[in-house]
Amino acid sequence: MTVHSNISSPLGPPACEKDAKALQFIEDMTRNTDSVQANVLAEILSRNAHTEYLRMFHLDGATDRETYKSKVPVVGYDELSPYIKRIADGDRSQILSSQPISEFLTSSGTSAGERKLMPTIAEEWDRRQKLYSLLMPVMNLYVPNLNKGKGLYFYFIKAETKTKSGLVARPVLTSYYKSEQFRNRPYDPYNVNTSPDEAILCPDSFQSMYSQMLCGLMMREEVLRMGAVFASGLVRAVRFLQLNWQELAHDFETGTLNSNITDPSVRARVSEMLKPDPELAKFITGQCSDENWEGIITRIWPNTKYLDVIVTGAMAQYIPTLDYYSNGLPKYCTMYASSECYFGLNLKPVCDPSQVSYTIMPNMGYFEFLPHDSTSSGTLSRDSPPRLLDLAELELGKEYELVISTYAGLCRYRVGDILRVTGFHNSAPQFKFVRRKNVLLSIDSDKTDEAELQSGIDNASVLLREFNTSIVEYTSYADTKTIPGHYVIYWELLIKDSTNPPTDAVLNQCCLAMEESFNSVYRQGRVADNSIGPLEIRVVKNGTFEELMDYAISRGASINQYKVPRCVTFTPILELLDSRVVSSHLSPAAPQWTPDRRR
Repeated sequence: MTVHSNISSPLGPPACEKDAKALQFIEDMTRNTDSVQANVLAEILSRNAHTEYLRMFHLDGATDRETYKSKVPVVGYDELSPYIKRIADGDRSQILSSQPISEFLTSSGTSAGERKLMPTIAEEWDRRQKLYSLLMPVMNLYVPNLNKGKGLYFYFIKAETKTKSGLVARPVLTSYYKSEQFRNRPYDPYNVNTSPDEAILCPDSFQSMYSQMLCGLMMREEVLRMGAVFASGLVRAVRFLQLNWQELAHDFETGTLNSNITDPSVRARVSEMLKPDPELAKFITGQCSDENWEGIITRIWPNTKYLDVIVTGAMAQYIPTLDYYSNGLPKYCTMYASSECYFGLNLKPVCDPSQVSYTIMPNMGYFEFLPHDSTSSGTLSRDSPPRLLDLAELELGKEYELVISTYAGLCRYRVGDILRVTGFHNSAPQFKFVRRKNVLLSIDSDKTDEAELQSGIDNASVLLREFNTSIVEYTSYADTKTIPGHYVIYWELLIKDSTNPPTDAVLNQCCLAMEESFNSVYRQGRVADNSIGPLEIRVVKNGTFEELMDYAISRGASINQYKVPRCVTFTPILELLDSRVVSSHLSPAAPQWTPDRRR
């Protein structure tokens, strides 16, 4: 499509007229941030004025920010869970939302060891689809001619359950891929992917990955961009190719699909696309049989311009691995979203991962910000709560905890994300994602906090009692050098009876006991998604944690205030710990997990 010369945008020249409208929408939203936010809150409060939850606070029809902030408390999941449970159990009255709850989106955050259920309404996907529609117009500003090829994206659905009410509960991306908005999306030449929908929607992770990889190899010359939701997913895809390239090459050699692909819709769709291609089979064999996999992405998909993956927060640990596999291809993060709400997008995606900032789109929900230094131990005083700030009130360089109010009925809900203001686009602040509050360990979509880690330690300790052995100290590390990544727990043990130390088999069982203590998101990653490897315990020499303290003090830590870090990432500390390891142990089996625990 030819772009008319009179079309322009402060963000840059759009690639087509459709892009021009999207970029203008971004400009309108970010120029009028405060008024858009006021209107969004007024609409949410007008719609939900007669809900049971809001009636408790006697707003008396008020829809202004001042009244809302003075009367409605800031809450976490624990405060809302009784209302959510009633909806999940079948109460159809207007509890949180005036509109019927259409399903629950399961958050990767945890509550009492299980996924949180986030209520949503049918119209929400229209709002979220609008945000998706802005991503490529922004990317087209920086990367030309994306309409001349395709994207190789590894997308998957995950297990879903039904609550007692019959409402489905599933991860947000599973909901999106199954939505009418995704399945009936209009053709966009700038956003064509190699994976057929049948492969994405296949519930079997092996068949889905195999089929998507096969199609990506089939169209390898056309691939201009490659991605997954998280960096960990793209690393796993490369590992999958390492393990299955011979079968994939055989499919191209013979023109017949692997017999392990049994899903009827996937088999029909992919078989229709697959043709004998001995040259491609020979090429794959030549590239993949070499033990050196450095640059494998650019060798197999030579026209790839960038990787589209989230590499912020915990995903930053995968950057060196992706650099190795891709010869340092640029890694672009495009979007910021969660189960509770979609937030915004990266208006300058062509930047170093360390510089990624997201612009929150003020039409997505009503956003407030708790100054991060005003909280202590994560609790808010009901007597003198700090004043939460609006989008238009934030200051450059300051850190805030995000609080949201949504059309689906979440009111002043603490998401748990810590953000730092890095700049502004028009009047809209731009944020760097700093971290997820209280999360210690993360490999994929799992989030394990200190309380869960301590619970795992406590449960594993029980197995040591008959050997008169106790855990003196411990720390942890998310090891992403293995594929998939896995948790490493460092233990220093006090063995009181040297003639009867705990056996290797018992220490292996300690690994499993810890895994059984972790939340369902972790266990699903281990059992169903294969996104997390077996937990490892590394026993270190006695005195190792004293050395750790000495090292910290030598670097300026106060001896009076020093506490053993429960998670470590600093390379010299990891090297010190690993140099003191006397034995290593792996979980001998996968922990228990079943997708229908809520039935």
